[in-house]
Amino acid sequence: MLLLDHVGAKSGALRTSPLLYVPDGENLVLVASKGGFPKHPAWFHNLRANSETYVQVGDERRRVRARTATAAERPQLWDRAVDVWPGYEDYRRRTDREIPLVVLEPAPL
Repeated sequence: MLLLDHVGAKSGALRTSPLLYVPDGENLVLVASKGGFPKHPAWFHNLRANSETYVQVGDERRRVRARTATAAERPQLWDRAVDVWPGYEDYRRRTDREIPLVVLEPAPL
């Protein structure tokens, strides 16, 4: 688990969400599944509006820049995410939307 700080796209309010993540080298990958609901989670919309933020993994706080995984990256990252949490496949079956994968890359301080 990590703690994701994100700023509300409309409200501008700082929020923190605990999320499961998939390690990918220096990057961290988030799955915007929202349990298979029809809409993306609020944190996903917030990261699209404000892509630079902080996460906390264990005792380490990191500055990151968020981006949506490319079509080329997606198959491998999805497989890794399902290895971490097999329930993502159930979520994918529940929804008609493509579940976004968010890559958190290290950002300079």
